[in-house]
Amino acid sequence: MAKQTFRVENLDTAIRIDKYLSDMLPDLSRSYIQKIIKDQHVTVNEKIVKANFKVSDQDTVTVDIPELRELDIIPEDIPLDILYEDEDLLVVNKSKNMVVHPSAGHESGTLVNAILYHCRDNLSGINGISRPGIVHRIDMDTTGSLVICKNDKAHQSLAEQLKCHSITRKYHAIVQGNLKEESGTIHTLIGRNPIDRKKMSVVTRNGKDAITHYRVLEHFHGYTYVECELETGRTHQIRVHMASIGHPILGDEVYGPKKCPFALQGQTLHAKILGFIHPTTEEYMEFDAPLPEYFEKLLKNLRNR
Repeated sequence: MAKQTFRVENLDTAIRIDKYLSDMLPDLSRSYIQKIIKDQHVTVNEKIVKANFKVSDQDTVTVDIPELRELDIIPEDIPLDILYEDEDLLVVNKSKNMVVHPSAGHESGTLVNAILYHCRDNLSGINGISRPGIVHRIDMDTTGSLVICKNDKAHQSLAEQLKCHSITRKYHAIVQGNLKEESGTIHTLIGRNPIDRKKMSVVTRNGKDAITHYRVLEHFHGYTYVECELETGRTHQIRVHMASIGHPILGDEVYGPKKCPFALQGQTLHAKILGFIHPTTEEYMEFDAPLPEYFEKLLKNLRNR
């Protein structure tokens, strides 16, 4: 482990240890700092502390930063639809049925396997050995734009932008039924479904704040083509929110009807627009991931009904 020690100085009021370390270790994400605190790698005045501990002036803070273990994920030569690439980051248009990072039952064929092959050793390590370069993710059956970071500086910048909700994330979706309003905002708490823990749901307490803005793009007979813009990014947020107002995503068998009148593989949800401040140039960049072929064909089918 790499050990670093800091003497707290010129601090007028006590602040949380994770906030203090975020300022002292700008190359590490806040979530990663909280993880190493939870794993008891941080002491204050030689005593192990928790994330809500507050440091005061003249305290001595010691951090043991774990060394990254050798990746046991095998790089795979999987074609990537690259929208943009430079020394700091990579923006890809993820295909359908591709899992973002390895997990139980999905040890290979993931986006991480593909980017390990493409980027070689140039990936950030902030999110650990199973998610190198991954700042955010989308579901296996959701297509569209994702940004991958090649170094910790870029990762930290994008993570902070996600945290303060400044990243533009606009999804296109086809939902069941006809929306009465041409636009609207869904603002709820989202948490684990109390009955089925594998699902998320709108809850009244013990959830996380979730905000989705939507607008109608096109009306069809029995269906609506919409754009959903995320203000927050909770698990399954758009799927849960649209289902909560009676308009589940077409093809979503988890939050909508089990039967679908069209031959689909999962929900019709596509991460179309992704915009953020570049971590080095500090200029705003925006990317538009083209709709997948099946989505375009479905839209044409619906227009001709």
